[in-house]
Amino acid sequence: MTSKQKEIIQFLHTKPIIDPHGEFRKSVDFLKEYLKKYSFIKSYILGVSGGQDSTLCGYMAQTAINELNAEKGTNELQFVAVRLPYGVQFDEQDCQDAINWIKPNRTVTVNIKQAVDASVAAVEEATGKQLTDFLKGNVKARERMKVQYDLAGLFQGAVLGTDHAAEAVTGFFTKHGDGACDLAPLYRLTKRQGRAILQMLDCPEHLYTKKPTADLEDNKPQLPDEVALGVTYDNIDDYLEGKEVEPEAAAKIEGWYNKTEHKRYGPITVLDDWWKE
Repeated sequence: MTSKQKEIIQFLHTKPIIDPHGEFRKSVDFLKEYLKKYSFIKSYILGVSGGQDSTLCGYMAQTAINELNAEKGTNELQFVAVRLPYGVQFDEQDCQDAINWIKPNRTVTVNIKQAVDASVAAVEEATGKQLTDFLKGNVKARERMKVQYDLAGLFQGAVLGTDHAAEAVTGFFTKHGDGACDLAPLYRLTKRQGRAILQMLDCPEHLYTKKPTADLEDNKPQLPDEVALGVTYDNIDDYLEGKEVEPEAAAKIEGWYNKTEHKRYGPITVLDDWWKE
């Protein structure tokens, strides 16, 4: 293991091997403890996309809510699953399958197309420049998070995020978009470890075997993450679990890690020195 690989593993707190049940309980208990400490929070809010990460995070959240309600003997807490399509989502059936499996207390669907198109049009009119398809994808991600915080305000909620170690190391999320949240229950897990937890939970197989995609660009719908990153999740997971990977894959992972460092920190202040190193 190289010194850089060791540094990244320590920073992201990944493990070479996990106990799926133990890690599931760690995340569920974390979510329960937060609600016990901050009793004014009455709900968890999460955008459910039909992919592996939001399916797992949603199931963890609903489990935490169910257990706390049972312990309190009330139904005051709720998990709100949010559908946030831009027009019609290509894998909408997967989204519905995920929701049917999670069984959220409440489901809210907000179509972001009108808001995104209006925002893009306003910027283009003001600048005389056209946003690229990639930049418009970031607008979608940020609008989705904005809606989730709107709902958090309505339902006295905290917003959950799906960031995990394989996304964190590559910075494969939109800053102030899907990277913005109040709690991140999956943080520390690799992609395959999240998959192992879903297998342990008897999740419908197609929800965690499908190719991961951010589905943000109009011209590249369902573009696989691995194509966008230029490296496979197996390579990333091996790297984060301390295994040896091909030098080319390691260089790609470390390149993404260095380039996206700013995404893993809050706003830089005059008291911060990390960015100078």
